[in-house]
Amino acid sequence: MKTRIEQDSMGELQVPINALYQAQTQRAVQNFSFSNLVFPKRFIAALLQIKTAAAQANNQLNLLDNRICQAICQAAEQQLADIDLQQYPIDIFQTGSGTSTNMNVNEVLATLASQALGETIHPNDHINLGQSSNDTIPTAIHVSAVLAIEQQLLPAIERLQQSLAKKIAAVGHIVKTGRTHLMDAMPVSFEQVLTGWSSQLQHNQQQLEQQLQQLLGLAQGGTAVGTGINAHHDFAAIFCQKLNLLTKQQFRPADNFFAAIGSQDSAVACSGSLKTLAVSLMKISNDLRWMNSGPLAGMAEIELTALQPGSSIMPGKVNPVIPEATAMICAQVIGNDSTITLGGQSGNFELNVMLPVIAYNLLQSIELLSNACNALATQAIDSFAVNQAHISEALALNPILVTALNPLIGYSQAAKIAKKAYQEKRPVLDVAIELTDYSKAELEQLLNPANLCKGDNIK
Repeated sequence: MKTRIEQDSMGELQVPINALYQAQTQRAVQNFSFSNLVFPKRFIAALLQIKTAAAQANNQLNLLDNRICQAICQAAEQQLADIDLQQYPIDIFQTGSGTSTNMNVNEVLATLASQALGETIHPNDHINLGQSSNDTIPTAIHVSAVLAIEQQLLPAIERLQQSLAKKIAAVGHIVKTGRTHLMDAMPVSFEQVLTGWSSQLQHNQQQLEQQLQQLLGLAQGGTAVGTGINAHHDFAAIFCQKLNLLTKQQFRPADNFFAAIGSQDSAVACSGSLKTLAVSLMKISNDLRWMNSGPLAGMAEIELTALQPGSSIMPGKVNPVIPEATAMICAQVIGNDSTITLGGQSGNFELNVMLPVIAYNLLQSIELLSNACNALATQAIDSFAVNQAHISEALALNPILVTALNPLIGYSQAAKIAKKAYQEKRPVLDVAIELTDYSKAELEQLLNPANLCKGDNIK
């Protein structure tokens, strides 16, 4: 590999000749080789937007020359148009403040701005003016998470909600056997099942929207320890104004910079809401898998669209691959939440020192859940078919329907009817006609599954 010589405060270092980064990035590449995990493009994009807003704020405060500000902004715009992660190669498992990645972005912009102006633009003195990694990386966590939730996750949840609404309109009237403990229970309609899922998602949406309000508060302006050393006293407010113009958001300076830099409570809380969404999606996925089970020896209440062969040895086998993939995604997100929780505990005095792993896992959870919601909508909910004949057959034989007679004949007599119906594999209606004084017409009304779904049999 051809190299060039770069220099930082620790001395000279060889850097790949085509790299836009400089010595501090190269040192980090050499020091941190624990994994192949790097920050995603969304996080790098947030840092580039932060550097743009910072340059514009410093320019407005007469701390940065117009020409240099313009060169920095143009360099950031160029990178945002086509982020090449080869220029941002630092391992997630690095210094806990994310200093290496902050300097990586500073160096890339310094190189490009220097080339544009034909003079040296310094990564610390110019690009990092009025900033510290200690407030910049927490700010990037919030900015990237807000944009990812608003642009990816909430639309994906809404898409899934729309799929559920359409399916309710199509099959909601169909009544099926309800189940508790995986055992036959009182009947429910598909509308009731699907609105249950939809309500879970609605609560998830509300929680995430509440988290967004906390994430809009930014650490930028607190610099090294929260005091704002080396930043103009108006920098934080002007920075947010500039950033809001770039992102179309309503970011604001954090209420307390010491809390914003020393802790990651907002990220932990956001991850908790993401975990809750994962739990909801796990429930929906497992319900789909169980209802689809069979096709001969399972419940076979619905039929998911066949997407691929299900076995390398059993011809004709088809599996519920999208719900299964979603379940694995949910497991990953729940694990990410544990990592973020542990990371949040690592606020030591004036700085949290697990910022990179918090950022990585938070953004991965948002992306995975977004993709899972879209896949469930388009490849499962939209297209599953209801096996109505099989559902009706099983429902007619369900002895638990006799529960509706409890107020009229008592629990003990109803239990005798249920046991006899089950043992003789007969519809509970037929057995009830034999063992009660009610007429067939009365019992047909009392045991009608569609009526029982309403749950208002006590007048």
